[in-house]
Amino acid sequence: MIGQSVSVHSPSGMELAGLAGLLAAVPAVAYLGQSGRRHTGAARRAHLLLAAGGALSAAGALAGLASALITGGGHHHHDAAHARSLATMVAIAMGIGTLTLLAGAVALPGATRGPAAALRHVLDGLVIAAAIWFVGWVLISRPTRILGDLTPYPCPAVLLPAVLAALALGLTAVMALHAHRPRRNSIRIAAGVSVVAVAATAVSTAICRQRDALALAGVLLLAAGLITVALAVKAADRPVEVTGDVLERGGAYAVVPMLAVIGALGYHLTRGGTLDALGYFGASVVGLALVARQYLALDDVRRYTVRLRQREAHFRELAHTDPLTGLANRRGLQRALLAQERDDAVPGRPAGEDHRRAVLIGIDLDGFKTVNDMRGHDIGDSVLAEVAARLRRNLLDGDVAARLGGDEFAVLMHGDADEAMLAAHRLLAVLGEPYEVDGGSIFLSASLGVADTGELLHDADLALRYAKQRGKNRVERYQAGYDELLRRRGTLQGELRHAIDREQLRLVFQPVVALPSMRPVGAEALLRWTHPDLGPVRPDEFIPVAEESGLINRIGAWVLEQAVVQLAAWRAAGHDVWVSVNLSPKELHNADYAAQVADVLAEHNVPPQRLVLEVTEHAVATDMDELVRRLAEVRETGVRIALDDFGAGYSSLTQLRTLPVDILKIDHALVAEPESRTGTAAPLVDVVVRLGHRLGLEVLAEGIGTTAQREVVEEAGCRLGQGSLFGWGVPAEHFETRLRTLQPVGPRPLPAPRSIPRSDAPARSQVVRLGPGMRQVRALLPSDPDFKGTRRDQNVGSVDSGREMGQG
Repeated sequence: MIGQSVSVHSPSGMELAGLAGLLAAVPAVAYLGQSGRRHTGAARRAHLLLAAGGALSAAGALAGLASALITGGGHHHHDAAHARSLATMVAIAMGIGTLTLLAGAVALPGATRGPAAALRHVLDGLVIAAAIWFVGWVLISRPTRILGDLTPYPCPAVLLPAVLAALALGLTAVMALHAHRPRRNSIRIAAGVSVVAVAATAVSTAICRQRDALALAGVLLLAAGLITVALAVKAADRPVEVTGDVLERGGAYAVVPMLAVIGALGYHLTRGGTLDALGYFGASVVGLALVARQYLALDDVRRYTVRLRQREAHFRELAHTDPLTGLANRRGLQRALLAQERDDAVPGRPAGEDHRRAVLIGIDLDGFKTVNDMRGHDIGDSVLAEVAARLRRNLLDGDVAARLGGDEFAVLMHGDADEAMLAAHRLLAVLGEPYEVDGGSIFLSASLGVADTGELLHDADLALRYAKQRGKNRVERYQAGYDELLRRRGTLQGELRHAIDREQLRLVFQPVVALPSMRPVGAEALLRWTHPDLGPVRPDEFIPVAEESGLINRIGAWVLEQAVVQLAAWRAAGHDVWVSVNLSPKELHNADYAAQVADVLAEHNVPPQRLVLEVTEHAVATDMDELVRRLAEVRETGVRIALDDFGAGYSSLTQLRTLPVDILKIDHALVAEPESRTGTAAPLVDVVVRLGHRLGLEVLAEGIGTTAQREVVEEAGCRLGQGSLFGWGVPAEHFETRLRTLQPVGPRPLPAPRSIPRSDAPARSQVVRLGPGMRQVRALLPSDPDFKGTRRDQNVGSVDSGREMGQG
């Protein structure tokens, strides 16, 4: 009969309260499942593990209590056996749930920093758990038996949840030390899992021993633990701040458990206790966990040491490498020099290797600061990277290229002095090629200094500075006299700062004449410096010093002011001339320079077209786009712009068409060009003059020193000349005297209007130059634009624009 095998009794109020409390944990489990579905990645896995663990624990407890209620009646021996079996199944189910909860707690974001850290945490928790287990075993085993008759000796099934409870408590302690801040939520989750593990132990023991009060306490603890986990998970949805591992600052996690084990063992033995299997298990786990943890710690130290060495090597390399170009930096070059010195000091070196000594080439880019100022540092960095690439392509095995800082480079090579000079000239040519950056061309030159003896870095720097002082774009080999020259340069820089205040600067004016009459129509203002102790200082010596030291802006403003003042005085005296002033590219960097020029002209009531500002072709070629914009701003004030030193090899025809200039000044090297093999002197002068006139520009030939050169310039059609043949730079009063002697009496006649040839006038002939040494005679009809009367010298001083100066 069913009634004989199954006995059902009415549940007591305590049992019903336990079931009600267990049902209260169901919403917590449901929330954990919903949270897992809402998250992604590691958080999703962790929350789902927590939900699964909570569900297994709650289901196991509910099934066990329900079974105990249904089968509560019956024979005593049958009830005890059935209770132990039921307790075992409940312990296994709740143990699996607790283990799943522990896995979810460890997998939560912020609990650990990765799988390896999670393993270390588990081992640390196992050490603490084994110590708790051992201390607990001492307390409940004979002779202590702190629980007395409640000791669950007849229920071995409670060992599994008890072990898990100890492990959960250990992991809770580890989380309190390891978890990232704020670690409050991680600790609350681990503590909730520990409460669930304790509840599993209590429920299993209560079913086994048939203790209703213990079952009620276990169920309430289970509900409280799951609710705590759910609330902590809800709060943990906020972002976690990652901080360092606090545990790495000490070893208390290992010392305290070991002390607890030793103390408990000593107490147990002094009370006459023995070490059974459970005690031996706890002590063994502590030892094995500590050994495993120590092995992992040593492995971490080994891997950390390897990473530290790699980083040290990396940072050491970075300390000797320029980050922009990838070349060696100054430290890297010094290291290479020291290595070379040690190599040279090796005894027994063959005599045949003596000539292969180290040679250092110092390199500095001319005008690179202008690129940075006008085009920006990004463009400048691109140019520096291209310089480094060109150096690499021209190195031999064993050579070292370095960037010493800014636009200064160096190359350490091996060879004799002649080989070094050849290599330096090759680098000079390579670095002087155009740099194609950001859709435009940038033209730069370089100055190089070579040192093959003595202190290479110091001597190469002196040779480099001397190369820049001598005009840049050149190679200089170190000589002992450079020290004295550079000391003089330092003296010049110090004295030049006070030259204006001490009235040591003055202007001289070199005539510009109309050809072929050689009548002065203008003058170029030239700066001169006479020092009371140093004597006269050449402009090519102190102008570079002024540019490098930043004094050029102040000196340039003074020159502009004095030149305009003198021009106003000449105009007041009735001399109709113009004055040209040399303009440094560094002055154009000043955004207010155009306004400064306009203010000076307005203050002294000088027409803007009477002032000519000269800029060198080299300065224009350094950064075409930006300089065109700056020159256009200055030209809008009404002043005229002259391109000085034209023909030095920088400007292209396309660039010449875009430059806002009015006058081309032919470089003196073209004017003084020797006769070609065809017998025609200075053939390029004719080309430049025709080019300038085609572009609507006036052409001025400078550097005319002989009558033959003047005749060549006149034959080419150039109507303005300047040079020693017409006079050197003289003080203003001397130039004014010359103007006064040439000044006509009475009012100046108006320019005669251009005669219009009659349509029936006879044809004329014209000699056309086709090239050097080649001429052709062609007929001119009255309708030809070139048909005109007798050629006469135009009054160049009476015109205002470049087009009038060249095409009238």
